[in-house]
Amino acid sequence: MIVLEELVPQINDLLWSYILIFTLISLGLWFTIRTRLIQFRMVGEMIRLLGGKADTQVDGKGVSSFQAFCISLASRVGTGNLAGVALAISLGGPGAVFWMWLIALLGAASGFVESTLAQIYKVRDGETYRGGPAYYMEKALGKRWMGILFSILITLCFGLVFNAVQANTITLAFEPLGMDRSILGVVLVVAMALIIFGGVKRIARTAQLIVPVMAVLYILLALYVLAKNITQIPDVLGLIFSSAFGLKAVAGGGLGAAVMEGIKRGLFSNEAGMGSAPNAAATAEVSHPVKQGLIQTLGVFTDTLLICSCTAFMILFSGQYTTGEADGIQLTQSALGAEIGAWAGIFVAVAVFLFAFSSLVGNYYYGETNIEFIQADNKGWLTAYRLAVLGMVMFGSVAKIQIVWDLADLFMGSMALLNLIAIALLGPIAFAALKDYLRQKKEGKDPVFHISHIPGLKNVECWGAEESGQKTKQA
Repeated sequence: MIVLEELVPQINDLLWSYILIFTLISLGLWFTIRTRLIQFRMVGEMIRLLGGKADTQVDGKGVSSFQAFCISLASRVGTGNLAGVALAISLGGPGAVFWMWLIALLGAASGFVESTLAQIYKVRDGETYRGGPAYYMEKALGKRWMGILFSILITLCFGLVFNAVQANTITLAFEPLGMDRSILGVVLVVAMALIIFGGVKRIARTAQLIVPVMAVLYILLALYVLAKNITQIPDVLGLIFSSAFGLKAVAGGGLGAAVMEGIKRGLFSNEAGMGSAPNAAATAEVSHPVKQGLIQTLGVFTDTLLICSCTAFMILFSGQYTTGEADGIQLTQSALGAEIGAWAGIFVAVAVFLFAFSSLVGNYYYGETNIEFIQADNKGWLTAYRLAVLGMVMFGSVAKIQIVWDLADLFMGSMALLNLIAIALLGPIAFAALKDYLRQKKEGKDPVFHISHIPGLKNVECWGAEESGQKTKQA
């Protein structure tokens, strides 16, 4: 264990410093250029889709577009928004916030590409759909081995390691309130068991109930804190930008830490390009793949530019990050305590529970759909996975697991790199789908996709593939 604790951080430094950060930024920039700034120029369309026809199911299959959005947001909005942001600031300084913003703004284009591809290559699963990077790696690239490797990484990363981190944060937040961590762990395990044995539609309904409520409550509190400290906003913005680029940061050696921690925690939080959100995007029933791609892009902004920024501003307003006495969730709790009083501890504990529990649900689903990709007919593997998830939730509830955070970074970086390679190769398909969508919009139509709209498209199970005589090649 000691060797592991020393080796994993070293591997993470190599992966994040020299490989993944360059890949994330360069691909995000490339996708932004190729889609002509889609994440900025089509924000209005994203909001229209989320609140309008996108929340309907075309033929009763799958889940609604809004429910799929909530599943992905349930995974995005978790401890990364409270503990992760605080950790980034405590390790990388205020400048880390700028790099979180940057990776969200550029990564949103990557999020659009991966979610659109997931919709194109989704498969039927009874009355629902499933899909994600493993599916487009197999069907579009013809690399089943690549899909299996990704499935293993995301199952270990989200289903097991990330869920241990989420459970750990929940119990640590309630510990100061006198609640026994092991008892709360049992409660979490029972609640998770009731949900995960109920199928994807129960997961979708749970996420749809929890996510909007928790996000609105947290944003309302942040707006109160912002209004209370409105005169400090220019100073805080100046601090963020000067710490990100200033000579003081360079001279003090803090620039590298700000970049690495900002991008690392930004990716942990919004997951753009990581390959996780497409698993949820594929479940939606929409008339055109681009619709869900746009909605998932909005999820990146909701997570980082809204919720993460709320946490960052509250911490920077308080000045608690300068004491060095706390980091992670403890820093967020102390910062809120300085702003709103003693009851902040209870509020943060409840917020952490809602944020992290929704992530437990979303993370579980990502593992389930990828296990079905590896071996769809083997229910024994799925049962074993469910029991392993419950075991990791219990373990995370009672353990001190710094090594689990390090392992989470390692698996997160590995699966992101694999997915980024795939979407870099498959980007032209997503660009063609976007061109088709915009053409139909220009003609005044509600865009409807068919396989024939992209010449040469193969191995597609849905989107009229049967009528075109192009059946999906079964694994």
